[in-house]
Amino acid sequence: MSKVLIISASPRKNGNSDILSEQFRKGAEEAGHEVETIFVRDLKLNYCIGCLACQKTGRCVLKDPMNDILPKLMEADVICFCTPVYYYSVSGQMKVFLDRCNPLYDRMRDKDFYYMLTAADDDRKNLEYTMDALHGFALCFNAIREKDRIYGAGAEAKGDVRNLPAFTEAYEMGKGI
Repeated sequence: MSKVLIISASPRKNGNSDILSEQFRKGAEEAGHEVETIFVRDLKLNYCIGCLACQKTGRCVLKDPMNDILPKLMEADVICFCTPVYYYSVSGQMKVFLDRCNPLYDRMRDKDFYYMLTAADDDRKNLEYTMDALHGFALCFNAIREKDRIYGAGAEAKGDVRNLPAFTEAYEMGKGI
């Protein structure tokens, strides 16, 4: 059994990214894994101030929920990032979250990363720009394995992703961990 941590970075509750997160969760739980989902929109995260104190201590000097989440990232075997695509990058909520992972730089190891993206754009190749941002994040850590990705391309209105292949793919990806 693996510990699975899903980070859903949609500002829209029950939006397309949340729907994929739930499908991934269902599959992973059915496969016998322990799963927790963190909704970034529910956190009041401060922006990274670039002081780099965390590089010495492994903790952030800012006092907010991120200090409770960092150990969860360290303990997880599997991390799944789910974000809507905004201007061909991750949502602002995801970017703030990723920046605040700086205390884990060069400390987080031996993790499997999964990615799920939702976008109004129905051209899947355009979502690669967003993957570049997530791949850049993964490059900052040792022994991270990028396992799989799902593109919910063409999911513009809330709930559209239910009618796309990504809906079933998210469940199957979670089940296949």
